[in-house]
Amino acid sequence: MEKLPLIDMTIDEEHETGVEFISFVDTPAIEREWMAFNKTPRMEFKIKDKEKRIVSGAIMVANLPIYRRDEENGEYYVKFSGDAIQKIVERFFKNGLTSSVNLDHNEVVEGVYMIESFIIDENKPTPKGFSELPKGSWFGSFKVENDEVWKQVKDGTFRGFSIEGMFTDRATKELDEQLIKKLIRILNEE
Repeated sequence: MEKLPLIDMTIDEEHETGVEFISFVDTPAIEREWMAFNKTPRMEFKIKDKEKRIVSGAIMVANLPIYRRDEENGEYYVKFSGDAIQKIVERFFKNGLTSSVNLDHNEVVEGVYMIESFIIDENKPTPKGFSELPKGSWFGSFKVENDEVWKQVKDGTFRGFSIEGMFTDRATKELDEQLIKKLIRILNEE
């Protein structure tokens, strides 16, 4: 059996990369496509408070290999380190994207916004009722004022979060930085 490559993803701090939307989905991006969602409860978001219409769950899981397949690269896995997730979260808040929510990576919706967000660490462990998440994972809660979206959360149409955005792989970024440094050295020698 052929071993698929594992690509370490991050954001490019000099360009506009990072999370653009958080999507409510039936199968989160932090899941492998062929696994049934109910077999991995740590990925599930839960209705935290029916009266207040709050849902909570993992947004990104540190170092979790995520299966991908595309025409250009074939089959592979990507992962985000805790450090990369920290940078992604900081840029997400810097850009004021707490209301940037869509459904199944398509329809942008109003009346859904983030009310809580934190990185799992020694001081902020995985909340009770959720399976343990690795340190560096991103956990959050959303208020759902939109009646139609709330109905879909309650009936199980949406069962988790998925991020949407532009990212770069760390190997390419480091290779680009090495190439730039080499070119600068060559130019300085002339």
